[in-house]
Amino acid sequence: MPKEAEHPEGGGEKESKEGASEESVRKRVRANTPSPRRGNTPQASPPRLVSAEELMETAKGVTNMALAHEIVVNQAFQVKPTELPEGSLERRVKEIMHKAFWDCLEAQLKEEPPSYLHAIKLLAEIKESLLSLLLPGHGRLRSRIDEVLDLPLIRQQAENGALDIGRLSQFVVGLMGSLCAPCRDEDIDKLKEFSDLVPLLKSIFSVLDLMKMDMANFAVSSIRPHLMQQSVEFERNKFQGFLDKQPNALDYTEKWLEDTVKSLREAEVAGATSDPSSFSLLPLDVHNHAFLRLLRWDHASDPYPETVLMDQVRFQEMQQEVERLVLLSAVLLIVYTTTGEAISGLPGLMETLKNTVGAMLVDMHAPTFDTEEALATIGEKLCVELSQCLSRHGYSPFSAGRSDVLKGQISAAVQADNTVRRLMESRVQSYLLATLESRQHQTTPPLPGGLVPVGKELKELADRFGRLVNFNKLVFSPFYQKILQNLLTSEGSPPTET
Repeated sequence: MPKEAEHPEGGGEKESKEGASEESVRKRVRANTPSPRRGNTPQASPPRLVSAEELMETAKGVTNMALAHEIVVNQAFQVKPTELPEGSLERRVKEIMHKAFWDCLEAQLKEEPPSYLHAIKLLAEIKESLLSLLLPGHGRLRSRIDEVLDLPLIRQQAENGALDIGRLSQFVVGLMGSLCAPCRDEDIDKLKEFSDLVPLLKSIFSVLDLMKMDMANFAVSSIRPHLMQQSVEFERNKFQGFLDKQPNALDYTEKWLEDTVKSLREAEVAGATSDPSSFSLLPLDVHNHAFLRLLRWDHASDPYPETVLMDQVRFQEMQQEVERLVLLSAVLLIVYTTTGEAISGLPGLMETLKNTVGAMLVDMHAPTFDTEEALATIGEKLCVELSQCLSRHGYSPFSAGRSDVLKGQISAAVQADNTVRRLMESRVQSYLLATLESRQHQTTPPLPGGLVPVGKELKELADRFGRLVNFNKLVFSPFYQKILQNLLTSEGSPPTET
């Protein structure tokens, strides 16, 4: 944040992940694609052909919507400079052109008398950059910049051999030091150490680019609360415009909710002790369970619902974290149930074991990760640590038999239907569902048994999951309400407001 003002205003720069939003457009625009629910059955309102102009306009709208959405839902969102790939043609051309420019500048300044043609152009760009960093209240600084970097006067001084580029550069460095964020103080101090003019000017431009990035990121954080108020309506209208052009653009969303209703009906019938027809589903319950299903989604074979397509990567990352926490908590539960009371009260042991297992599972979703091998290694490592810990506290070390039992049970957790693993998965899912339900009452549900060791990570995950789900509900509530009302009415439930 600039030192001169705590609340800068200004637009952010183009976000570096726009390519992801364009990919979303390609996934969403499924012209003439048959409905997944109706197969190839002729529809009453077939999708009309979309012109190239309409498609481009839609793509632009979805791109803007994706950027606004990213700012709102991603608290860690930051504008980052675009880096050309190492060794790419574009990067080589850029480096050659930059080197040629700076070499030319250096040659001009060494002429007798010096030529300031390139240097004056640089000063004009520097002046423009400094003015862009000022706020409306920076009247005196604006006047000072106009006074010192008076381009007509600078040209006149250059023609008369009276131009002092070094003095102007030092003025620029001092002004940058008063405008920059505290994190740039070290960069400013390095600028003050330059004695050669060309390297100094080159570094000034690099630091100015960083300062512009800082300003853009602070502007993003400043507008987030205001953007949140308007983003719901903005995204809803954009999606409605897309739906008007592509009438079957909610087919996968309908199937997602319909499958959720069916699974809840089946669960009710399976556990019914009285007349199953007496059960009724509330739209809110269906909705919460539907979002919970996204954390068990088969991304390879099941098309993602259109209304959550923009957050597919985010939900997928949460799904992977759920799977990691389930396996981590399952291993820790196996250790404590197998080892018994001897280790239950030992200070710091749980955190040590958790860190050991967590480090071994951090890459469990990498393509080359071997879960079976990792669990075998975890078993070996935990047996050594437990034996050493028991010995330090006066207990008998692990016998070979107990070690074999523990390693065998840990290795068995590789199976998805392992009893302990399924128990932990059920408890994690129950906790996440409870957090969705409890957000209406601003309460926090208690952690189920066995999840205390991963409680911090699970609570953070539940909070991110809940915020994302609630924002999605706000945006798409009219579409969800209509779909759920039709589904639940056809299933025999009374229509209820979502």
